[in-house]
Amino acid sequence: MSQCVFCDIIAGRAHAHVVYEDEATVAFMDILPIHEGHTLVVPKKHAVDILDIESEQAAAVMRTALQVARAVKAARRCDGINLFQASGGAAGQSVFHFHVHVLPRWNGDGTIRLRREYAATDEDLGRTADKIRQALVSG
Repeated sequence: MSQCVFCDIIAGRAHAHVVYEDEATVAFMDILPIHEGHTLVVPKKHAVDILDIESEQAAAVMRTALQVARAVKAARRCDGINLFQASGGAAGQSVFHFHVHVLPRWNGDGTIRLRREYAATDEDLGRTADKIRQALVSG
């Protein structure tokens, strides 16, 4: 028995309302939707999170997410779309198989608004950018 519900869905061992599938990805309805039309896009090859996924898989997920976002926008006639991805428990990830949420949005729905809690100076931004550049070079 698999310990990953998304792997079970991909393998046909668990039920899901699949809206799209190709050789690399599957898109299906979220069983705990924030709004009607809330869809998940997952790679068929298991990857725990953004730090575990291969670049080719990530690209395939994003291609599918784009197709699904366009379809959700047309089907739900929403005002906008959020693509949301959480990696790690601290970020809110609850199923540890990489996935992207495609979330329809309407003006004034009040769902998922980013709060700015860190007031960065230009110096702060420059210092952090340097650290990230160094990590890109070394990593």
